[in-house]
Amino acid sequence: MPSRRCVAWSTPEPFPGGRAEFVEVDLGTSRLEARGVAIGGVPLPYRLDYELETTDAFATERLAVSVRADGWSRALEMRRRPSGQWEANWREQGAPSAAVPAPRADLAELAGALDVDVSLSPLFNTMPVLRHGLLRAGGPIDFVMAWISVPDLCVHRSAQRYAFVRVDGDDRSVVRFESLSGDGFAAEITYDAAGLVLDYPGIGARLR
Repeated sequence: MPSRRCVAWSTPEPFPGGRAEFVEVDLGTSRLEARGVAIGGVPLPYRLDYELETTDAFATERLAVSVRADGWSRALEMRRRPSGQWEANWREQGAPSAAVPAPRADLAELAGALDVDVSLSPLFNTMPVLRHGLLRAGGPIDFVMAWISVPDLCVHRSAQRYAFVRVDGDDRSVVRFESLSGDGFAAEITYDAAGLVLDYPGIGARLR
C-alpha cells in the first residue's frame, strides 16, 4: 500500500519574491501521486496548484497544474500516452498584471521524455532518482524532461543529468543534478530515505 507523506519547502533568502510549497505525496514501490500548492512572487504574486500521477517506474502519466493571480488564471493539463506521445492543453481567464509569455509547447522535442519537471518545485526531482536507484549508487544518467516554467506554464525540452554522490548516515543520500541546457547550473541535492528532497541548494529546504 502507498504511504502518505506531507512535506513542505521554503526557498532560501534572498530568493526573488520568496516561495513556499506544500505537497501531499502517496508513494508506492513504483508509483507516485501528489497534490501540491506553492506561493510565489515573481513576476507577480501567484498561487500554483498541481496534481501528478505516475505509471509504473515513476514515469509521468498526467499532470494538471494551474496558476492564479490578481485578475488572471491559467491551467495546463499534460498527459503522456502509453505510446510515449505527449499532449498539452491550456485554459486561461483574464489578463496578468505583469508580462507573462503566452502558453506554448513543442511537443515533438519531448521525444523520449518520461517525466515532467515543474520549475522551482523540489517534488519533481524525486521520480528519476527513484526509477534508477540513485539514492544508493549509479549514474551519471542523462534525461530529457518536459520542463514547465512558472508562472506562465510554458512547456520546454530540458536536458538534465543525475548522479549518485554519497550516503550520509542511514537516512540521507546526496545526488548531483546538472542542467545540460547550457546554463551551467548544478547542485548537490540531499534526499531522505524515501527519495523526497530535504535540501536543494538555491531552490528549497525542507521545513520541519
